[in-house]
Formats: sequence, structure tokens, C-alpha cells
Amino acid sequence: MSYLSRRIEPTAALPAAGFLATAIAYGPARMAYGLFLPDLRATFGLSTELAGLIASAAFGAFLAGLPLGAALLTFRGPRAPVLVGGATATAGLGLAAVAETTAMLASGVVLAASSAGFCWTPYNNAAERIAPREKRAHTLSVISTGTTVGVAIAGGLALAAAFSGLGWRVAWVVFAGGALLMTLANIPALRPVAGDPGTQPGAGAGVRSLKRAETRPLAVAAVSFGITSALYLSFAVDRATTAGALAVGPLDSAAPLLFVAFGIAGLVGLATGEIENRVGLPALVWSLFAASALSFALMALRPGAGWAVLLSAALQGAVIMMMSAVFSFWSARLFPQIPSVSFTAVLVLVAIGSVIGPAIGGVAADAGTGGFGLEGVFYAGAALSALTPLGLSATLIEQASSRPWRPGRRSRTIFSAPA
Repeated sequence: MSYLSRRIEPTAALPAAGFLATAIAYGPARMAYGLFLPDLRATFGLSTELAGLIASAAFGAFLAGLPLGAALLTFRGPRAPVLVGGATATAGLGLAAVAETTAMLASGVVLAASSAGFCWTPYNNAAERIAPREKRAHTLSVISTGTTVGVAIAGGLALAAAFSGLGWRVAWVVFAGGALLMTLANIPALRPVAGDPGTQPGAGAGVRSLKRAETRPLAVAAVSFGITSALYLSFAVDRATTAGALAVGPLDSAAPLLFVAFGIAGLVGLATGEIENRVGLPALVWSLFAASALSFALMALRPGAGWAVLLSAALQGAVIMMMSAVFSFWSARLFPQIPSVSFTAVLVLVAIGSVIGPAIGGVAADAGTGGFGLEGVFYAGAALSALTPLGLSATLIEQASSRPWRPGRRSRTIFSAPA
């Protein structure tokens, strides 16, 4: 019997607790370092090279957290990795808030960033077992969109720090408190599946099943999305700040307002499941890559115009949140027997793209004497987003779509039998 066939009483606490977990893990725990980097530079005297090394170490911790979280899920069920992720976020953000040395700061930032590797994929397993079948896509959309609230709140606290002299340490203490609250909220929410990973296929069979033809568009989309999203998050603030956008009063960085717009617009991700239900998965995926291309183009063409920067950030926020939700239910539909394993594989591909993007973009930007620079980086990001749909087969994407992508064509979905 598949573990998906085990009947568990549905609970409304799951989407709320998952939303809070991703809000913390993929919001301040993963992004606050970049958002507050100017303040951290001033406090600790960080050089550009050292700041980059800390950022790389934080990303490495996230990447390491993915297989560790998957292992915990396999042996202890979905609650264990979420609680570990909550603990690392709480401890890391708290340590960074009271850091007196660069080593303490780096340790806190890296520890906090690792929480993102633990705190998302377990919900695919939990949603397949707890949420009613007709609500699973919506549940996963709600959970993945938690990131946008975390980012918006982080941006709001950065604004408060700039205009009131609040200080970055107070903001990080608030983040640590939120991480503790998230950890406590997930104890009862995930109790129905605590300690029970379910009976899953053998590891070899699970990995072999990931090589099916229907996974190719998912893999291409994941790598492309990883490259473009990392490019944007790495260089958008520098591009806008250098051009003088969004400088208001004591605010000399575009980061707080850019992140607020990014986060608020990302709330559209809550409707991802419903939108996909109306237009189908192929049309939704193509539309998101088109919106990403426009976001990059605006930042390339008008980096000094506040309206263009805010619109660009809003588009990118919506794209990142909606695409994250899409990956969550896309992988779960293709691999209903191994939803968390498949989603972890997708996140690894996104992470690989995230390594490639900033590395190449940074080299290209530094070679700006030839006229490429950050402007060229954003033109390249726009081109990649615009061209990616050409490598995606609508017929293969349709295998995981909730409806036909052409009027009158019968969809060939591969959902599992109702639990």
C-alpha cells in the first residue's frame, strides 16, 4: 500500500504553519544578509571579498540542507526536518543579532541560511497525506508564497532601521523571534505525520523514475529559473542604487523599497493553483518566463527611474513566488509516490542554476570596460527568460497540467488515484 493511501484527518493548520515556515526560512533567514549588507559592512568592516565569501558559504549551507532534510524526512517523517530548520533559523538569526566579531556574524548567517534546505520540501510529503486531494495545489501555493511575506517584512524593517535609527540588530532579534514562533507552530500542525515518513519506494526506483521524459521541461525550467532569479537577487539592488533610484531622505540604498515591492507583489502566488486551474500549466509557465523577461528588460533600460525599478521588482517577485509554487505541485503531480524526493531534486537544479548565474554575471559585470557591465547582465537575463519557453514542450508539460492547454484537446494528466 502506498503511504499516500493512508487516510489522515485533514487539518487547516498545515497551510498556515507551512506559510510561516517558508516566510522565515526563505525570507529573513536566507535574504536578510543581502538586505542589510550595507549596515553589516559598516559594523564589521567587511571587504567586498569577505562579504562575498560569507554569501557563498550561506548558499552552500542551504544546498547542504537539502539532502540532510531529505534524509531526516526519510527516517523521521516531515516534522523532523521542519523543526530542525526552525531551530537553525532561530539560533542563526539570534547569533547574528548579538555578534561581536565577523566570525560570529558569519556563523549566524550560515546557520540561518541552512534552514531553507530543511523547511520546504517536507510539506510536499505532508500535503499529499493531510490535505484533501482537491486542495493540494492550493495548499502548496499558500505554503510556497510564505516567502513573499517574509521578504516584505524584512524590507519593511530595513526601512524602519533607515528612517528611525532602529538599528539592524533589533530587526534581526525580531526575525529570530519569528523563527521561534514558526518552530512552535509546526509542532501541532505536523503532528498527524510526526515520526512517520510512510512506506516509500526504494531509493533506486525513486531516482530512476526521475529520468522520465516528462521531467525534461521541469528540469530546463528549474535551471533557467535558478539562473535568472539568482541574477536578479544578486545584482538588482546594485543596479538600481548605482543609478540613484529610490533614494529618499536618509535612504541611500534601493534595497528596502525594492524588497517591499518584491514581497507585496509576490502575494499573487497565493492564487497560483487557481490560475493554473483556469489556463493550464503550459500557458502559466510561458507567461511567467515572459514576465521575467520584462522585469529584466526594465532594469536594463530604466534603472534610475523609481517607477521602472518598482515595477521590475514587483514582476520578479510575482514570478519567483508563482514559479516556486508551480515547481511544488508540478513535481508532486509527476511523482505522487515520492513528492518530497522529486521536489528536492527540482530545488537542487534551481540551486545549481543559482550558482551558475551570479558567478558568470559577476565576471561579466567586472568586465564592464568593454561595455557589458550590469546593463549587459540584465539584458542577458531578459534574453534567457524570453528564450527558455522555446525549450519547453507543451505536450510534455501537459502531463502535469490540471486542464488541456488547447481548447477541445483532452488533457492527459497523471494524477494518482484519490486517496
